Amino acid sequence: MSLHIVCPHCQTIIRVPQERLNEAPQCAQCHQPLFTAHPLTLVEEHFERHSTHNDIPLLVDFWAPWCGPCRMMAPAFEQAAAQLEPRFRLAKVNTETEQTLGARLGIRSIPTLILFLHGQELARHSGAIGTADIVRWVNSVQA
Repeated sequence: MSLHIVCPHCQTIIRVPQERLNEAPQCAQCHQPLFTAHPLTLVEEHFERHSTHNDIPLLVDFWAPWCGPCRMMAPAFEQAAAQLEPRFRLAKVNTETEQTLGARLGIRSIPTLILFLHGQELARHSGAIGTADIVRWVNSVQA
């Protein structure tokens, strides 16, 4: 079975055989790695493509640069990306620069984590948490 994965570099939708997901797949269009073990930065222009066209869940951290708890959680989210990819795509959305997206999704406090699959919100968590808690929470939602 092939999975559709959106390239974090050129936004092309790539088909990857599921059994090859752990083999560091590259984009057929731009030849960059599909997974980097780091969260990608999403802007509203690319948000829908990543949230609706990936066949793997998308975990998004909604944050702002002035938010102390957001800055405190940033290293934990980075570490979670290394542990959760390629089963999940992790991304960050700056609610200061992407205010329309934050408002549309009802982001009332930050940091807020939302897990999406095929455009549907699966779960939401508000408040800063550590790496182990992020991984545990995501895996419990997907269980």
